[in-house]
Amino acid sequence: MEYLHSLFDAHIDGPTAVTVGKFDGIHKGHNLLAQDIISKSCEGLSSCMITFTNSPRIALSKDDTPSLITNKERVYMLEKNGLDYLIECPFDERLMQTSAREFVEFLVKHLNMKYMVAGSDFTFGYKGAGNVELLKELSKELGFKFHVIEKIKKNNRDISSTYIREELTKGNISSVNEMLGYEYFVWGEVVHGAHLGHTIGIPTINIMPEENKLVPKFGVYVTTIDFDGRLYHGVTNVGTKPSVSDKEIVGIETHILDYNGDLYGKYVKVTFKEFLRPEMKFNSIDELKSQMNADKKTAKDFFNN
Repeated sequence: MEYLHSLFDAHIDGPTAVTVGKFDGIHKGHNLLAQDIISKSCEGLSSCMITFTNSPRIALSKDDTPSLITNKERVYMLEKNGLDYLIECPFDERLMQTSAREFVEFLVKHLNMKYMVAGSDFTFGYKGAGNVELLKELSKELGFKFHVIEKIKKNNRDISSTYIREELTKGNISSVNEMLGYEYFVWGEVVHGAHLGHTIGIPTINIMPEENKLVPKFGVYVTTIDFDGRLYHGVTNVGTKPSVSDKEIVGIETHILDYNGDLYGKYVKVTFKEFLRPEMKFNSIDELKSQMNADKKTAKDFFNN
């Protein structure tokens, strides 16, 4: 995959199939768009996804709700999907001031766009004036094919990043995973913690999520941990660890079942499979240790069934 950091400086010689959007979470609906353009390789078109380094939601409405996926995680996922080009550009004043027509004309001229796909509610251009009806007209005028993909629904509601964020903050991880089409994960570097786990005989690894990453509801989850090309089972606490710290620092702490190696400085992927219980404050380290052992047993039973 070729990774480009600027839209207006980009130029692609060969014919392309294009889709545009924030793609927060790359959920089932987003994946339909991605797979649609990737499938056009059989017609001699290179797939090109255009997305943004910052959220249009923040730029336009000052809504600073964290995202389902970080920019690094999105690149990590798309590289595995077989995408040819990823253009990740800032949603800045220049882009916001570009008219809908000018935007499409740029894609045709500079990215050699021969095919475009979008969701039925797609809007673009200055003040969101562009929509799928305009794209249908411009496709005939500018000589590219255009395809609309209808929204996928769950419980009579459109699957969207907003819907998924709501479910994630409630701890409904199975619902989140169903709408994403894959299991929610956090990818990051293992950092040093308080080393309490080693002291009580239940060693853990700590990941500090990026500031703009939405973590699941505080609590304990059954997880898998992926590093060095191997997959391990684990149990993960998301939260501030109130039993051992007064600091309001959100972290992701994982005990990897049947593993006791040194992972400091390595990048790992922690995938959330099932919610076990809310985060709790215990009266003593012994109570904490007893509950952690119970959580380990529950996790082992989950993977053995």
